[in-house]
Amino acid sequence: MKKLLLLCLICTGLIFYGCSTGNQNSQGELIADSALAEVSSPSITKQVEIFGLHIYATDSVPDEILLHAANEMAEYLDNDEDGEPDNQKIIDALLEKKMAVVMTGTYAEFESMDRNSLPEGSAQDLYADETHPNGASEGIFDASLEEILHPITGIGWAKAYPEVFGLTAVSKLAKIMDKARGGHFEEVPETYPKGAWYTYYDKTCRYECQLVEYTYWALTSILGGQDFPGRLEEIQQEWRFTTREKVKTGDPDIYALLTDPQYNLPTVLPDGKYSAKTFEVGKYPPK
Repeated sequence: MKKLLLLCLICTGLIFYGCSTGNQNSQGELIADSALAEVSSPSITKQVEIFGLHIYATDSVPDEILLHAANEMAEYLDNDEDGEPDNQKIIDALLEKKMAVVMTGTYAEFESMDRNSLPEGSAQDLYADETHPNGASEGIFDASLEEILHPITGIGWAKAYPEVFGLTAVSKLAKIMDKARGGHFEEVPETYPKGAWYTYYDKTCRYECQLVEYTYWALTSILGGQDFPGRLEEIQQEWRFTTREKVKTGDPDIYALLTDPQYNLPTVLPDGKYSAKTFEVGKYPPK
C-alpha cells in the first residue's frame, strides 16, 4: 500500500515536501519552491512536456512508461480530453511553482541522485517499477495515479483555491478531513476515535501531508481507482471507502466537494490513453 510521508526540511537550499510512499523502499518527495525546469543533473536524459509542465526521466525509464505517466498527467488536467486544460487556474498555479515529475527506474536510483545537482524546484518523484499500466486488471495498483495527482492537488488545487483546498487547518478540505479522522489532530494520534474512516498512522505524515493523502484516497475512490479485488483488504487500515457509492454514503462532505462542478475537477480516472494529443519523448537537455 502506498503511504504518504510529508517531510519539511531544508537541505542545501532546497525545501523538500515529501508526499511519499513507504512501500518497502519506495518513497516519494515533493521538492517545492522554484524551478526544476532548469535541472542539470546528468542522470536526467529525457523529458515530456504537458501544458508547459514537465516529466523528466533517466535512461532506466522505458519510453512507454514515461509516456504512460505523461498521458495520465494530461488526463488529470484535461479530463474531457478536448486538448485544453479543464481549469486554467490550476495550470497557472502549477506553472508558477514550475511543478515537475522526476522519474527514475527505482527508488534506489532516485536516492542515488546527487541532490546538489538539482537547483531549487518543485518535483514529485515516480519510479518505473511502481508504474503499472492496466495494473488493476492484474490486481496491482498503478502508483502513477497517486504520485502524479499529489502535486496537482497539493500545489495546484491548494494554490488556486486556498480557502477550499489549502493545506491549512482552516480550509474547507481540512474541516472535512477532521470529520473523517474523528477529530482535529495536528499530530498523528496513538489511536483514532472509533468510527473514523481515514486513519493514517505514519507519524512522519504531518497535517499537510494528511490532507494531500486524504484527497488522493477520496478522489481516486470516487473515480473507481481503488475498486478491484483485494484492494480493500490491502488499504482498509488507512482508508475504508473504495468505491464511489461508499464515499458518497460514508463521507458525503468530501464527495460533494470533489464532485462540485465549479472547480472542474476530474470525473474520469486516467487510463494513460490521452486522446487529444500524442506526446513525444524529447532529449534533456534539449539541443
